[in-house]
Amino acid sequence: MRCIRVVVHGRVQGVWFRGWLADQARARGVGGWVRNRRDGTVEAVFDGPSDEVQALVAACWQGPPAARVTRVEEFAHDEPGPTPFEQRPSV
Repeated sequence: MRCIRVVVHGRVQGVWFRGWLADQARARGVGGWVRNRRDGTVEAVFDGPSDEVQALVAACWQGPPAARVTRVEEFAHDEPGPTPFEQRPSV
């Protein structure tokens, strides 16, 4: 099991990134959450099997069709995310 936090940069708001990422996480059985941040990034926590979490990180580089991802930052995270994966309000 692995728990991480990611911050996705680029054109990731207003392109259905949060909804797309929530669908991807639920399909993989990964818990956690996703939200928009005021600085224009998308932040998420992934909690689940290491291989599925890593697959989600890789998927963040692609995103939905209208997204243009320029950077994905990955951080260790100690607080497990909820299951099922949820979409949270912007901060």
